[in-house]
Amino acid sequence: MKISASLIKELREKTGAGMMDCKKALAETDGNMDKAFDYLREKGLSSVAKKSSRITSEGLVDSYIHGGRIGVLIEVNSETDFVAKNDEFKRFVRDMAMQVAAVKPKYISREEVPEEELAHEKEVLTEQARQEGKPEKIIEKMVEGRLEKFYEEIVLLDQKFIKDSDKKVKDILNDLIAKIGENIKIRRFVRFEVGEGLEKKNEDFAEEVAKQMGQN
Repeated sequence: MKISASLIKELREKTGAGMMDCKKALAETDGNMDKAFDYLREKGLSSVAKKSSRITSEGLVDSYIHGGRIGVLIEVNSETDFVAKNDEFKRFVRDMAMQVAAVKPKYISREEVPEEELAHEKEVLTEQARQEGKPEKIIEKMVEGRLEKFYEEIVLLDQKFIKDSDKKVKDILNDLIAKIGENIKIRRFVRFEVGEGLEKKNEDFAEEVAKQMGQN
């Protein structure tokens, strides 16, 4: 497929990699931005990837309370205290706290998903495909595609950013890393919801939080 100049430019801005490297990465991944980004990281050609090995011992802990019903405490790390005091960094941390409140991720990255949970999900998705009468030769590809949806639901970095559904949280993070020039990592979070685990009426808290974020 033909790779547009605008796509190459976008990948270059996200990664800091050279133009020809970006073009090759997009060609190798059929123009898929996420896969091209990972391709450059694996090849060590992304400046974002190079920053990812740097130690992040500074940062910020922030909290977000929604209507007295949902509470989030989150820690995001940076390399220096200077960046931790940056307004854009602070906004990012607050946005991540609100993202966790609204979309309820279980893990930060795919690597954190336990093998047994992933294996169980694959079994369920495989059986679903068989029940739908799909031939065995395409079931594996179907399961791979549906696993992406699974990750989008439970992994923070893979979720659609609540302020801009055209981007994922990892896109927002990588953009900030490229702009600030330091490694930034979402280290941990905890989310509390009143009555969680108890029977209660269904309320769309995500929609409420999204509306509030749009007003900020």
